[in-house]
Amino acid sequence: MDSPIVAHLFRQLFRHRPRGCQGLRNGLASRPHRQPARGLVNKASIDRGMKTNESRWQQRTHILPEDRREEFAEYPYISLQELKMRSERPRKVKMLLRDFIDAVIFSPGEPFDFNSMRDELEFQADLGRRYTEFEDLLDEKEGESATRQLWHTPTELFRPFYGEAIARYLVSNYRLTTYPYDDLLIFEMGAGRGTLMLNILDYIRAADPQVYARTKFNIIEISSSLAALQNRHLLSTAESRGHADKVEIINKSIFEWDQYVPSPCFFLAMEVFDNFSHDGIRYDVTTEEPLQGHVLIDGDGDFYEFYVHELDPLAARFFRVRHAATGGNYPKPYPSNPVLRYMSTKMPFAANLSQAEFIPTRLMQFFDVLEKYFPAHRLVTSDFDSLPQAIKGLNAPVVQTRFQRKMVPVTTPLVHQGYFDILFPTDFNITEAIYRAITGKLTRVMTHGDFLRRWAYVEDTETRSGENPLLSHYRNASVMVTV
Repeated sequence: MDSPIVAHLFRQLFRHRPRGCQGLRNGLASRPHRQPARGLVNKASIDRGMKTNESRWQQRTHILPEDRREEFAEYPYISLQELKMRSERPRKVKMLLRDFIDAVIFSPGEPFDFNSMRDELEFQADLGRRYTEFEDLLDEKEGESATRQLWHTPTELFRPFYGEAIARYLVSNYRLTTYPYDDLLIFEMGAGRGTLMLNILDYIRAADPQVYARTKFNIIEISSSLAALQNRHLLSTAESRGHADKVEIINKSIFEWDQYVPSPCFFLAMEVFDNFSHDGIRYDVTTEEPLQGHVLIDGDGDFYEFYVHELDPLAARFFRVRHAATGGNYPKPYPSNPVLRYMSTKMPFAANLSQAEFIPTRLMQFFDVLEKYFPAHRLVTSDFDSLPQAIKGLNAPVVQTRFQRKMVPVTTPLVHQGYFDILFPTDFNITEAIYRAITGKLTRVMTHGDFLRRWAYVEDTETRSGENPLLSHYRNASVMVTV
């Protein structure tokens, strides 16, 4: 059950008419009509006796859920490409859970002076103070907002030291492999405000002018709409630091990429896997057959979750690739022992389906793009391998929002666009196996701290007590590189 603050949050959100669909990520083709074999739904809100200025939201429950199979059979499928054409949230439609999550998912300040800090507690206090100051400035400029979303990446928190560590890795491996025969060609996906780009280019220019003269930095966004918004800002930022002739912003989604790049290159994907949408899968506990998650949006705009026996081609291919890449050795959300599985179905009130598993189908598509269009790439990626306060399920995400300057987790991914962030952990054992199977390349996985101990000047981020926030602040993150 969600906490009282979550209930208060939803009532605040839905007192007002939605401002329309937020920026959406790239969708897939429309799905044909199918009849669900089993459905799990959430209780709908009811309008009777309700005043016009009251919220219709009620806390979600799985107790005595309403039967919405008729609506599921009747409503048409809708893709993200079709959603992009709408100015309001859709009603009376259904879509893959993967596409629904894709639709949901889409700060400045001075660098920290780590050496002057007493210990890590002072770093945490300074970080909290900066969040407060930043929100105070936004309140003055935009007015108070109880639902404003803020977040920081390691690139922003530990600039320029984090970016310089990445730059040392790039320069060292470039000089050991393709220098001087090829240029240093860098692609970054999900550049945000361009901080990592600037830190890398600043370092290379200062530390190795010969390599800098042969460096070209290309930025690709996860969505074409985001690339259009970032284009002018990133180019002006690069120009202000003297890097204008080194940077190109490619106004195209990585999932729409169609340009062949035969040259050796480094492909940076830092903290982006956690925002790749996943498919929701539940299994028939008796037969181990997977069922794919779909979302029904009724006439009131309420969300219902259904699971269908027939898998779409992308999910079906993921199961084949994962099984081949791992030899069938991967975690499952149900007992692998047949006896335990049988006994679990005989327990009182036993569910007919397992808990949900969230499979990274969009990540597999990204590896397909690398294999097809970047055959000589070397991947450098970092992301969270585990996340606290995740919803129930295997490889389940954290679904959260920021309300009255506090992070508030919720227990379902069926949330309204624009108000929530959905972050998935990355199972690097499975990710590494699938990447190797698709691209044929070898990889190395290490902890975030181990990578930075090797490539960062860790003394730059030590506090006076000897603690080091750069090494300890992201202990639940890992790095994977192509070797």
